[in-house]
Amino acid sequence: MRRGAKPAKSKVEAKPPIAHPFLGNLAGGLFAAPFAAEAQRSTKGALIGVLSSQSRGDPPGSLALPAGLHELGYQEGRDVVIEWRGAAGHADRFPALTGELVRLDVDVMVATVDPAIQAARTATKAIPIVMVTPSDPVGLGFVRSLARPGGNVTGLTWQTREAVPKRLEILKETVPRLSQVAVLWDPTEPARARPPQAGAS
Repeated sequence: MRRGAKPAKSKVEAKPPIAHPFLGNLAGGLFAAPFAAEAQRSTKGALIGVLSSQSRGDPPGSLALPAGLHELGYQEGRDVVIEWRGAAGHADRFPALTGELVRLDVDVMVATVDPAIQAARTATKAIPIVMVTPSDPVGLGFVRSLARPGGNVTGLTWQTREAVPKRLEILKETVPRLSQVAVLWDPTEPARARPPQAGAS
């Protein structure tokens, strides 16, 4: 090596995010998101921002992410730093909380409910967003499709409107004499403003 020459930097290639139906893979998905190269900027590791309807002291949601990271060999405070922002049940707080995480320049945001996902999408097109069990990610416009999310949003879901007919089919197989089913939903939520359609019986 010539005197004064700088050593070549190794190139870090981030794998594209993969949609997966199981919450247990969330932690793995975080490290597959496109912030891998950015993670080297801090000696304390990657900075993860979490937007939740709960406060950090409310189990079990507050325990799932650190536990999942630990199982993958990542230790909070050493490899990752988690900035938790809880709305305490007030969805109107999410825009301000998201703004705080953007100003902190987090490497990735984890949004746990629909209003948090929407606030994160509105606040940034650059920071990767991992959504956790959104009610209808395609219908609400969070992603283009489940197979190809596009943009800076990826994540997990199992609560899609397309699954309603299949759920009823399984229910009818379990209870063959079933003739009527009552469905309860919250019409104030955008994803549930329209009652689910079961399709042809």
